[in-house]
Amino acid sequence: MEKFVQTPIFMGIKPEELDVMLKCLGTYKRKYKKGTRIFQQGDKLQELGLVLTGKVHIVKLDVWGKESILGESGPGQVFGETYACRSDEPLMVDVAAVEDTEILFLSVKRILTTCSSSCQFHNRLINNLVYVMAGKNLNLSRKIDCITPRSIRERILSYLSYEAIKQGSCIVDISFSRQQLADYLAVDRSALSSELSKMQKDGLLEYNKNHFEIHKDI
Repeated sequence: MEKFVQTPIFMGIKPEELDVMLKCLGTYKRKYKKGTRIFQQGDKLQELGLVLTGKVHIVKLDVWGKESILGESGPGQVFGETYACRSDEPLMVDVAAVEDTEILFLSVKRILTTCSSSCQFHNRLINNLVYVMAGKNLNLSRKIDCITPRSIRERILSYLSYEAIKQGSCIVDISFSRQQLADYLAVDRSALSSELSKMQKDGLLEYNKNHFEIHKDI
């Protein structure tokens, strides 16, 4: 259980406080097979999810069933926190397991409400929740930056530029498959693959599957 202390939502929580805290928050675990919808559009949430193993995607479905990936959460990251804080607001997205995944669920109401035991960790958890939500807002802003350009090339360059800065290198590995990247950038997969091929021929980059080398001196 001590590995939870390393996650952003539990940052600053002492290991010896963990068992008491998890009981106080009414936590429980569930496992999901790859492809399972954990939450669906229209659901109303009472809890946020913490990914223990695996990965989930936050996806938006249009009326024709086309998916757009809004974000992802891997081990140690949370999802559903915004809607759980506004439990009256129906979910406008789906949350899907993109591989076999185990989730720890926490009651947001219990996080935000000091219990009769006056647990010392509540203030820390509230601070951590605000920190996590601020980070999610920044990630959404970055996605907007990536899909604002009109051309596919500009969207690819915007995304790879952010990853290069984040990873501190012009040689980057991304977590998305080609279809997932197309969904994230809101473009057609075949058009994305075609543009990547053209960019490689033009000397802008080299790539092999999810491994990219960006050429700055062209």
